Amino acid sequence: MSSKEVRSTENNIPNGVMLNAYPDSIGTNLSDIITVLKHPAFKDVFSLFYVLPTFFNSDLDRGFSIIDYNLNEELVSQDDLKELAALNIMLKFDIVLNHLSVGSPQFQDMLKHGEQSKYKDFFINWNEFWAGNGTPREDGVIIPKKEYFDKLFMRKPGLPILKVRFPDGSERPYWNTFYQAISYPKFVANDFKNIEWLTPEQAKIVAETINQTIDNKENLAEVDLAQNNPFKKEILQVVEQQRTYLGQMDVNAKSPLVWEFYDETLRKVSEFGCKILRLDAFAYLHKEIGQTNFFNKPGTWDYLDRINEIAKKYDLVLLPEIHAEYGQNLHNEVANKGYQIYDFFFPGLVIHSIENGTAKALLAWTKEVIEKGYKTVNMLGCHDGIPVLDLKGKERNGVYHKGLLADKEIEGIMNKIMERGGRVKNLYDPEGNKISYYQVNATFFSALGESEQKLLLARAIQMFMPGIPQIWYLDIFAGKNDYAAADKGGSGGHKEINRTTLTLQDINDGLKNPMVLKQLEIMRLRNISSAFSGTIKINATKDSLLDIAWTNGAEIAHLKANLVDHSFTIIYTKNGKDYTIK
Repeated sequence: MSSKEVRSTENNIPNGVMLNAYPDSIGTNLSDIITVLKHPAFKDVFSLFYVLPTFFNSDLDRGFSIIDYNLNEELVSQDDLKELAALNIMLKFDIVLNHLSVGSPQFQDMLKHGEQSKYKDFFINWNEFWAGNGTPREDGVIIPKKEYFDKLFMRKPGLPILKVRFPDGSERPYWNTFYQAISYPKFVANDFKNIEWLTPEQAKIVAETINQTIDNKENLAEVDLAQNNPFKKEILQVVEQQRTYLGQMDVNAKSPLVWEFYDETLRKVSEFGCKILRLDAFAYLHKEIGQTNFFNKPGTWDYLDRINEIAKKYDLVLLPEIHAEYGQNLHNEVANKGYQIYDFFFPGLVIHSIENGTAKALLAWTKEVIEKGYKTVNMLGCHDGIPVLDLKGKERNGVYHKGLLADKEIEGIMNKIMERGGRVKNLYDPEGNKISYYQVNATFFSALGESEQKLLLARAIQMFMPGIPQIWYLDIFAGKNDYAAADKGGSGGHKEINRTTLTLQDINDGLKNPMVLKQLEIMRLRNISSAFSGTIKINATKDSLLDIAWTNGAEIAHLKANLVDHSFTIIYTKNGKDYTIK
């Protein structure tokens, strides 16, 4: 492959290494992570830090259900931000464009004031959206016409709604693409004391029946209250008045108040020191009848342009987050608009290369990145899963466009990781049927069979790829699958398999491991060597080998790797002298 110059900065953002963690991923708060970053072993390793959104006030989905974008003072302080700035570490945050928490001031105001709320149109009333384009079912929720319903792209089984209770006692379905939870307190006889003709003994029986129905996750509307059925309406009214919610409620981007909120939020995160802003779930924001409601065109582009104008005002670089099949070509469309893109293809390609002893598919993608000048952020592990859907082909306009890997190869990756304890996240159609796999949840170390040499090789490959390398904190210390945490998390706990909190003692112990120190050495080279701001050349060799060189004047960094025996050598220059890492 011919050489290609890859320039590394935008808005003065360095082409260095980015840490990725929650504020409490190490120790108990962000201050503990800063203590680690001050350790001599971490000197010059990171230039950026992607702090996940428990940095803000949130209540679900480990931060991605935002209550408000103020500092979560249990985990973060203003002094922490000053210390990160003193370490010359720039920050990357999330704004969750598509939704806000049920606990947000806006949604709570709507629940309290109903039709009189200023924020009545801030969120999407499902029935109002589909009015005239569907048929109400028995509970009043509109089912869209089949030609619309069949097009909807779903992230979970069933309709994407959460029914909430308004002050007038009416039930309103609101659009809820992602997570939700409804809970009730434990009821006692005294809760039903105001129901006329219900004796204390009957009230006690009612409370026990209601509690058992809730514990069994049965439909309260169908509960059999035996001799107390004549009072059922009044009893259920008492029960539902005590209902509480958790949920990520889709916002209505047609509301001017939503855009005022976005402007306020971008200003706020900029003041916190943000330089890169990841747009989480942005592809779901634009909704239109007759569309899939995932990356609707041209509506999504219009919204993206609009948010980018706000970002420019606050000197922020946007990173739209999108998972889609390679064959759908959305990564190319986003890049052609001038945006950074997440390289969700990279982790699966690295596993495929190492497990199958061939760089062919990995280099095909790397060549595309270089030749098309994509500005990427790549990763191995992350707070989410290892993407597999992204590697697939896709039919577009009646023509099938190949993926980066064949379906059989993708299934091979999945099966290997599953054999090693990984768990699969799937996608569903509107009827609740599985239509595709989405990602595999595992630590990257466990996905590689818990081989330290494979992990080192994967890290070396990542450091020699174009783009900004993002490092999941747990990977540095060869974190293993956390089955107890995944099991404890229930149906939505699959991601917890890769989110183990490390204590400060864990860090001290880890820094005695030569594999950890070697990772840090390779990352430090990537972070400070000017070679990586110059020209990349991928030298022709056998499919089982990698030969990648970066050159910038007299500065050189050169990786030679064997994908069969997993050995590698890095030769680099510093102050006119040659050094080697093996």
